[in-house]
Amino acid sequence: MNNQIKLAVAAALLAAASSANAGITIPAGDWTLDIGGVVNAYYTSTKQTGTAPAGGLGGGTGTVSNITTGLLPNVLSFSGKTRQNDLDVAFTIAMNPGASQSSALTGGSAAEHRQAFMTIGDASWGSVKLGKDLGIFGSDAILNDMTLLGVGAGAAALGTGTTTLGRIGTGYIYADWKSQIAYTSPNWNGFSFTAGVTQGWNTKPFSTDPSLTTTLRGGDEPAFEGKASYAWAGDVSGKVWVSGFSQNVSSTTLNLARASAFDIGANVNLAGFGLTGYYYDGQGVGTTGTLVSGYTAAGARRDSNGGYVQGTYTIPNVATKLGVSWGISKLDAANAADAATNLVKENEMWTVGAYHPLTKHVNLVAEYSDVKATSQTNVEGKSKTASLGAILFF
Repeated sequence: MNNQIKLAVAAALLAAASSANAGITIPAGDWTLDIGGVVNAYYTSTKQTGTAPAGGLGGGTGTVSNITTGLLPNVLSFSGKTRQNDLDVAFTIAMNPGASQSSALTGGSAAEHRQAFMTIGDASWGSVKLGKDLGIFGSDAILNDMTLLGVGAGAAALGTGTTTLGRIGTGYIYADWKSQIAYTSPNWNGFSFTAGVTQGWNTKPFSTDPSLTTTLRGGDEPAFEGKASYAWAGDVSGKVWVSGFSQNVSSTTLNLARASAFDIGANVNLAGFGLTGYYYDGQGVGTTGTLVSGYTAAGARRDSNGGYVQGTYTIPNVATKLGVSWGISKLDAANAADAATNLVKENEMWTVGAYHPLTKHVNLVAEYSDVKATSQTNVEGKSKTASLGAILFF
C-alpha cells in the first residue's frame, strides 16, 4: 500500500501518464488519454502565541480554524501520450481548484494552473520537457515529505490560497512550479539525472522586509538547475539524491552576487520502517520560497541553510503509517544592521502524523504540527496546528 500511495502522489504532482498510474484511460486514435487527480479536505485548528517575525511561520493571537486543502492541491489532470516517428510524445495540462475558503461574494475559492508541459523522447536516450512543471532543485525534498499527504504548517494564514505549507520553510525551500526546458536521462540501473534551465525570478520580500523588487518573474538570464539520484530495490530499498540551483539576480542599480544552492538527501526503507534525511545550503536563495528575502534592500546577499529528518513505520496488516519529523530553515543576517531587524532568523517545526488507507484510493489523515519562528533579534512566535481529514487519488 505504501508503494501505491507513493505512486499516486508522484502521479498527482508529476502527472506521470503510465498504465501503472492511470486514472481514467481513454483510447483516442493515435493517442492514449488519461484523466486523473486528487481531492482532499481537512479541518484544522491552529493556536497562535507570541509575535511572528517577517517571514515567520509561527506566531499571532488566538485560535484559528479552517476547512481547507492540505499541502497537495486539488488536481484535475489531463494527459496524453503517443508514439510518432520513433519518438514518445506526451503532454499534461492540470487545473488546481482550492477549497472554498471565502464567500462567493468576495471571489470564492482561489484556483491555479500548476502544470502545462510536453515531453519528447525515447527510452534509449531520455526525454526533453518543455513547459511548466515542478521545479528541479529541491523537488525530492517535498516528494519525500510525509506531510505531502496532509497539512503540516501554514493552515492559519491561508487567506484565499490553495494549499497549506506542509514542511515548506521548515526544512526545505519550495521547489515551486516553474517554466522550464529540461533533459532527463534514461534510468541506468537506478541512476538518472535531470538538467535544465528554468524561468529566472527576481527577489521577493516578506511583508516588512525591504527588497530589490516586488515582482517575481524576471532576471537577465534563466536559472540553471539540475539533480542526480540513485534508487535501489530489495529488502532494504531506498534512494539518494543531490540537486543544485544557480541564477544571476539582476538589478539596474546594484551589483548583486549570484544566488546558488545545493542539497543532498537519502531515504531508506526496511521491514515497514522508513528513514529520510535532507540538508540544503544556499547563498542568496532566501528561505521558504526561491529568492524570498535572499538579499537586503542595499543588495547584500544573505546565506541560508536547513534540513529535516523523518521516521515512519507502517503497521503490518493494518497498513496505517505512523510518522514523526523535525526540520528547520535558517536565514542569516547579511550584516550588523540586518541582525537588528524583525526579519525571520529561523523557522522550526515538529510534526507527528497518522496516515490510514481507508480504501485503495482514499486515505484518512491526522496530524499535529508545532512551529516556532524566531526573529533576528530572538523574538519568538509559535503556532500549533491539529488537522484531521482525507485525501483521494483517482
